[in-house]
This record gives sequence, structure tokens and C-alpha cells, in this order.
Amino acid sequence: MNKQEKNQAIEALTVELENNPNFYLADISNLNAEQTYKLRAAAHKKSIGLKVVKNTLLRKAMERATGDYEGLYGVLKGNTSIMFSETGNAPARLIKEYRKKGDRPLLKGAYVGESIYLGDANIDFLENIKSKEELLGELIGLLQSPAKNVISALQSPGRNLAGILQTLAEKGE
Repeated sequence: MNKQEKNQAIEALTVELENNPNFYLADISNLNAEQTYKLRAAAHKKSIGLKVVKNTLLRKAMERATGDYEGLYGVLKGNTSIMFSETGNAPARLIKEYRKKGDRPLLKGAYVGESIYLGDANIDFLENIKSKEELLGELIGLLQSPAKNVISALQSPGRNLAGILQTLAEKGE
């Protein structure tokens, strides 16, 4: 790869880093061609971009990009693939699902919601991070709950009063 090709690759990675708020760095070494193909296909189905990158080029792209990726520099060793996703937990779920069949991919690090997570020990935590849509759904549910309680409470005395009046009427007969 000549210098011009390297600069183009760095520039392309920089653009991807700036356009994707969440990405995971994973080790997919020891996967054969068929397993790698299946992982890429599964990632594509879940709208996760997956590509193998050179560590030096990725580091230079991280240095050029606007985010603070310095905490991830230490994991840029060995084989590295990068997974881009709109939702913070999708790559973690893919990794966990795919790992049921073997020991790879391993999570090296992740950048989710401007936070850095290092090491495979964080995979369970990252899997349970809620997406923006899930959080909005919960918030709407919480906001609707008090309104439903107020309406129910306002309707309740009317029912009680009607029941008392009916009971009194029946006793008077």
C-alpha cells in the first residue's frame, strides 16, 4: 500500500468514525473464511458495518477525528476489526450471539455514547445498554402512567357514589 492509498484509507476511516456514534473493536482472528463470511452476513442483516482494519491506520484516523478516542489506543494490537452501528448494543448482541458457536469474536474495546469500554468483560454490560428508541418508549410509558392514575382516581369516586346510592336504594325497598 503506497502513501496515497494509506491517506485515502485514513480519510475514509476518519469519516466513518465521525459519522457513527458507536463502534466496537473486536478480534476475529482464528475464524476461517466461512465463519468470517457468516459473521459479515449476520452483521449486515443487523445494519452493522464490519471491516478489518490496520491498527496504525485506525489510530491515525482516530487522531484526526473529532472524538476523544485516546483510551482505545492501547487495544490496537493484533488483528482488529471494527463494527459500526447506529445503536450502542447491536454489536454486543451480535458478538454474544455469534460466540455461542465458538470463542470469537472477542471484544477489545468499544466507543458507545462518547464513553469508552475496554475488554471483553464489558460485553454483558454493553449488551444491556438501551437504545435511544427504547429509552424514549420507557419515558413515554412513565409519563403516561401518572395521567392514567389521575383519570382512574377521578372516575373512581363516581363509581363508589353510584354503588352507595344503589345499596341505599335497595335497603329502602
